[in-house]
Amino acid sequence: MTTIDQDDQGGSGSGSERTYRVELLSRVEGEGRFWLRLDADGQVEDARLAIFEAPRFFEALLRGRSLHEVPDIVARICGICPVAYQMSATRALERALGLDPPTPGLRALRRLLYCGEWIESHALHIFMLHAPDFLGYASAVEMAADHRPLVERGLRLKKAGNALVEVLGGRAIHPVSPRVGGFSRTPTVAELRALRPTLAAALEEADEVVDWAATLPMPALEIDYVFVALASDGYPLEFGDELAISGRGRIAVDDFLDHFEESHVAHSNALHARLKDGTPYLVGPLARLSHAAASLHPRALAALERVGLALPVRNPYRSIVVRAIELVHAFAAALDVIDGYDAQLEPAFVEPPRGRSPAGVGIGCTEAPRGICWHRYRIDEDGLIADARIIPPTSQNQARIEADLVDLAPQLVLLEHEAATRRCEQLIRSYDPCISCATHFLRLEIERP
Repeated sequence: MTTIDQDDQGGSGSGSERTYRVELLSRVEGEGRFWLRLDADGQVEDARLAIFEAPRFFEALLRGRSLHEVPDIVARICGICPVAYQMSATRALERALGLDPPTPGLRALRRLLYCGEWIESHALHIFMLHAPDFLGYASAVEMAADHRPLVERGLRLKKAGNALVEVLGGRAIHPVSPRVGGFSRTPTVAELRALRPTLAAALEEADEVVDWAATLPMPALEIDYVFVALASDGYPLEFGDELAISGRGRIAVDDFLDHFEESHVAHSNALHARLKDGTPYLVGPLARLSHAAASLHPRALAALERVGLALPVRNPYRSIVVRAIELVHAFAAALDVIDGYDAQLEPAFVEPPRGRSPAGVGIGCTEAPRGICWHRYRIDEDGLIADARIIPPTSQNQARIEADLVDLAPQLVLLEHEAATRRCEQLIRSYDPCISCATHFLRLEIERP
């Protein structure tokens, strides 16, 4: 629902205060709203992205649990990106236990599982959540009436990602096989090879998606982002011990809290993250591409060059093109892993400790489809979780989304009110915000008169 303050539904000539408000954001994962208020001169007085989903207290739920329960529990944080939480958690717990990084073979399987998640998440966002904004529809259902092949393509690509996650994880939603140290079960060669024809065909379609996305009409908006992404040996995905911050070099993921901070805001049931100097930053596809475009799979790099996307991409609306490029990367990388899988690997998961085990603290970070997912766990001598902290990508982007709405304001006063409101919604959906993932803080205190 949109509401209009005073009687102003026109452009910039009225000289009255204008408020753009959406009480319930559609086509995002979770529940939230936003409002933007401009004064009579078109200057921003207030910009808020409000997350009003009830906090789900996952960090508190983990305390006292066995470290081996963590991958299953954190998977429930999100039905779209459970692998991100599982991989970040297992990496953190492995480091807390002093375990060596997984073998190259197990790392490849984790990458393959993560590729499946990127595929299903990016396909969902590109075709079902964001494409209607560019084509002028209120929903994917309405869009399907005129663009049935487009919607069917999106469902087909997402189904391919689901199949990949199911074979590796035991089921397509909330996988059960990821474990500290490896997997409870690894796939056979035949199981993975059976997926190859579907993935190969989907790769060809994903290439076409990049070309299609590049033709969509893009609102003009250029923002001087501080990009933050995992720094790894290759395009950032399932592994890495450093973070790249544009203009500020690299830091260890262990030092995240020395450079970033979270704070409560009165209008949201979620934390806002900023750099220590107060600067909002951007995580996700645009950040990954900015820092690691040269490490894309050759097939995805060719797609990037073919559409002539200039780097760094500073227009948030163009994230739909970048997600399409990452879709190509995920399909191509998945095929490479499958082609190199010539013998079933041992699961190699860690057995639950008997008696006392080494207490420790571990930090893990991977790249969820929406950006870096940072986990920190402290385990006691009984192998139980003494403390947990999870910083998901959407909460890291919230301050940046609000800042983007401020940067958008000069354009809004030139538009009819409803068109301006839709432009704001389109901007927020460019981030593919997973609002449910961003509601994990433990306590909110608000002083009121």
